Amino acid sequence: MDTVGSDGDAPVPNLDVPNLARMYDYYLGGSHNFAIDREAADRALRAAPHARTFALANRAFLGRVVRGLVAAGIDQFLDLGSGVPTVGNVHEIAQAANPWARVAYVDIEPVAVTAARRLLAGNPRATMTHADVRDPQQVLAAPGVADLLDFGRPVAVLAIAILHALPDADDPAGMVAAYREACAPGSYLAVSHLAATSFSAEQQTVVNEVLDTTPTPVTMRTREQVTGMLAGYTVLDPGVVLLPRWRPEPGGSGDPREDGDANGYGALARLPGPSPDR
Repeated sequence: MDTVGSDGDAPVPNLDVPNLARMYDYYLGGSHNFAIDREAADRALRAAPHARTFALANRAFLGRVVRGLVAAGIDQFLDLGSGVPTVGNVHEIAQAANPWARVAYVDIEPVAVTAARRLLAGNPRATMTHADVRDPQQVLAAPGVADLLDFGRPVAVLAIAILHALPDADDPAGMVAAYREACAPGSYLAVSHLAATSFSAEQQTVVNEVLDTTPTPVTMRTREQVTGMLAGYTVLDPGVVLLPRWRPEPGGSGDPREDGDANGYGALARLPGPSPDR
């Protein structure tokens, strides 16, 4: 099991088992993965060729969300389970539009943490915290979060491809609510979540078997279950939809069957109430 320490500790990865974050990095064409991760990812691909489609659609969704939030005036981001850094990181997108934007990344995967800290060296407005997102008190009190973000103003909490890594026993909806309670009115929550929208029963079984070998087995959920995790927020248009269908940019497939191959839902929600002055 990977070890978790304070912000300054050098985390040590467990290379005896594949890791979901590193498999995701491999699907995106990144270099922060190992043979054991690639073997597991390829096994899933052989059974379900659409397995990589989620990673690509999810990354594109993240980019659209962050650009939209910056355009709406948000300049603070808390990225939960941020994963291994690759092209199109939140701070790159946000700071390209607003150099003053602040981004606090949080992840438990040591390779992701080490690579992100190397990438962020010299960037005073972006941090990486090594912590378990299931412990909101620890996350919110960590220097990399508490000293960077002002929770008296609107913050965008990004729960991108992380909630499906939490089983029902971990109460992911309760975790989301804990972060919501820490945020000012006018804050946002962005969510993406794996779902078996085009996997056959056989494909889903194989994918689950592969992911069960990682420290974070996946729980695929329905649109209704994902919607239930957004309690207390106002879900913005177009609602909880297939990832490619969330505010698509010109050039999308336009084919709902192809969009279903992404096997995931995405949504953006806002915490009601007047927004404090930014």
